[in-house]
Amino acid sequence: MLFALSAFVCGGALAQANPALNDAEIAHIGVTANQIDVNYGNIALKNSNNPEVKRFAQTMIDDHSGVIKAATALAQRLGVTPQDNAMSKSLNAGAVTETKKLESLKGAEFDKAYVNNEVEYHKAVITAVHTLLIPQIQNADVKDLFVSISPVLDTHLEHAYMLQKKLNSK
Repeated sequence: MLFALSAFVCGGALAQANPALNDAEIAHIGVTANQIDVNYGNIALKNSNNPEVKRFAQTMIDDHSGVIKAATALAQRLGVTPQDNAMSKSLNAGAVTETKKLESLKGAEFDKAYVNNEVEYHKAVITAVHTLLIPQIQNADVKDLFVSISPVLDTHLEHAYMLQKKLNSK
């Protein structure tokens, strides 16, 4: 689950003060951020010819779709309706801009832009999860879900860094 803290990245940096959030708002941010990365992955499957980039994109689609499914099931079990908020709206607005950029690129140019975005997006999300979202979560089950996905986000970032290094060396 991925979000914004003082600045969050979704293609471009959006400055925002650390808002007070309730669990329903945090749930919406999580679903929104994961869906954005699923969408980026789908663009990569369409616009890349690089097998490594496509594998990475498929991993992003699979992992982030799984988080959405788990978060949705948890929200239903708890009777929580995810609540739209300024942060989720800002994430979506940033995603619109980045999506337009990514959709306009092909080949190696696309691969570099996609992977660079994945690095920045995951860095911003990891920071937000640890410094903004987890500290504000009230429900233990919701907190456990966010804590449990943190290692996956770290792995995604490491994978993106490795891919970025490889693409930039070409």
